[in-house]
Amino acid sequence: MLDAALVMLCLVILAALLFDYINGFHDTANAIATCVSTRALSVKAAIVMAAVLNFAGAMISTKVAGTIGKGIVDSSNVTQMVVFAGIVGAIVWNLITWYYGLPSSSSHAIIGGIVGSVFAHAGLGALKWAGLKKIVLALLISPVLGTIVGFIFMLIIYRIFGNKSPGGLNKNFRRLQVLSAAFMAFSHGTADAQKSMGVITLALVSYGFLKTFVVPWEVMVACAAAMALGTAAGGWRIIKTVGSDFVKLQPVHGFCVETASAGVILGASAMGMPTSTTHVITSTILGVGLSKRLNAVNWNVAKRIIVAWILTIPASALMAYLTYQVMSPLLGK
Repeated sequence: MLDAALVMLCLVILAALLFDYINGFHDTANAIATCVSTRALSVKAAIVMAAVLNFAGAMISTKVAGTIGKGIVDSSNVTQMVVFAGIVGAIVWNLITWYYGLPSSSSHAIIGGIVGSVFAHAGLGALKWAGLKKIVLALLISPVLGTIVGFIFMLIIYRIFGNKSPGGLNKNFRRLQVLSAAFMAFSHGTADAQKSMGVITLALVSYGFLKTFVVPWEVMVACAAAMALGTAAGGWRIIKTVGSDFVKLQPVHGFCVETASAGVILGASAMGMPTSTTHVITSTILGVGLSKRLNAVNWNVAKRIIVAWILTIPASALMAYLTYQVMSPLLGK
């Protein structure tokens, strides 16, 4: 006779790894869009590099995982069904935005999903509002910081290399951009794979397999591998939106975008703050574009991106809420 709770735990783990895989190909653009659009790397070479460094970055720390697993809701108010419904809500929204080529935030999606499923299970009182406020504040500040850092970094580059010929400058920065893309891919791993690590560990605590919230190394490896495999699958729809439709980039711009974005993401990850890598890199691209001129930015694409950003948390929360209401009578709470 199968243990129903164990079966539910297995479903949660599989769903979380699927989310990580989807996050990998959904957010491939974060790491490689700019170096592909500037032809610093071929699509295949960029995806392989991003997959390897995403895995490496994911194995470095679990601070973000702890913030996701402990900062939104107390584990006493979490069941396997709550975690499962939250993940499903995030997955559905990620697939919708991937289909339409919109670089929405997987971080926002998983947070919205958990909020929606917890609300369906135990009401708003079960949420940790102080921790949730801290997480949302970090997610809101990071794109603003990305825009500012990208803008200032690009101005510094202009000041230092302003007397160089565009051809020679871009040739040199095309080489440097391989390093900056690697830096960005590594930082992406430190941030995004840890969301699923936190969710799976939360499920293990809820089941009773773990007594305290400590991410097991097996969970780290599984989540890192799932994201790396997803990254290897690629995500050309979003790569095109971020890398070429939003702002036309030259290698010098791509280097600036990737270096500035990676710096913001790694700094936040070191403090355990779950930034949206999607928001950071698109906002940094915006900052670099604004350093050129206002009409260097495709504002129609910018509007589509902003709409996706605004909708992500409520949309994924709603989908998780509905998933819980539909599935809990069938699978149990």
